[in-house]
Amino acid sequence: MTAPSLTRKLDLTSLQLFVAVCELGSIGKAAEREFIAASAVSKRLSDLEAILETPLLYRHTRGVSLTPAGQSLLHHARSVLFGLEKMQAELSEYAEGVRGHVRIHANISAVVQFLPEDLGSFAREHPQVKIDLQEHLSSEVARAVHEGAADVGVCNTQGLALGAQLAQKPYRRDELVLVTPARHALAKERELSFEDTLEFDHVGLHSNSSVYVAMREAATAAGRTIRLRIQVTGLDAMCRMIHNGLGVGIMPRRAFELMRGAGELKCVRLRDAWAVREINLVARDFDALPLTSRLLVEHLQKRAAANWPRKAAA
Repeated sequence: MTAPSLTRKLDLTSLQLFVAVCELGSIGKAAEREFIAASAVSKRLSDLEAILETPLLYRHTRGVSLTPAGQSLLHHARSVLFGLEKMQAELSEYAEGVRGHVRIHANISAVVQFLPEDLGSFAREHPQVKIDLQEHLSSEVARAVHEGAADVGVCNTQGLALGAQLAQKPYRRDELVLVTPARHALAKERELSFEDTLEFDHVGLHSNSSVYVAMREAATAAGRTIRLRIQVTGLDAMCRMIHNGLGVGIMPRRAFELMRGAGELKCVRLRDAWAVREINLVARDFDALPLTSRLLVEHLQKRAAANWPRKAAA
């Protein structure tokens, strides 16, 4: 099919519905989110496959998954929709005042430690701007920005495959510490190396989280393994597990300070260099961002400079 013929037959609504189905893995869930009948969504997807002359989805009893052609279309569809949203945002700058919305994806460390206050102050200064925040692993944050599913990302980019392909600006620096029950053998220490913790059971985050990846690499470098007793998806759950004697854990210092009420816990400083981490803002091109997104990036950097020293806490 020639390009002019394809552009005449494709419509944006079908592309939007296709992306929604891919993100949710279900025609029914996509229909519910987009306020349209599931049969209408299914018909549009079938028409899309007919236009492109190739299957886009594998249909299962529990939902759908992408064919190789579908994966390619998802990448291009997100780029097209991102470009249209960017155009809309830039045109809105001609209206009186700043309006629009910003899609921001961030890792758990940023969401827990810094973004509630920083985004809250931005929302108070720009009440007409909608902020769409989603929490993901750092690798997923970078992928979302790269594919156009998010305007701005906040994550630890060290070691990420897509890190070098994204523009970056410094945001914060955090320090990982060891968290133990108050009466644990390591609780009395003022400072230790991560290797010193490996003879004890650990409560860990998701295996793909940047914290756990750093722990695993450090253990491997020491020729040791982590005695991982349980994995959790959040820092609050980690604190509760540690309080109840299921092991020790590694988490950002400020997150620990915010969650001290989760139990009788102590934190011990780690002397390992990798325990001090950079959390960066990422975008495909900061200068090409819509006005609202550029305002948010500037605000986050100003808040970081004013309220959180670039040096890690002692």
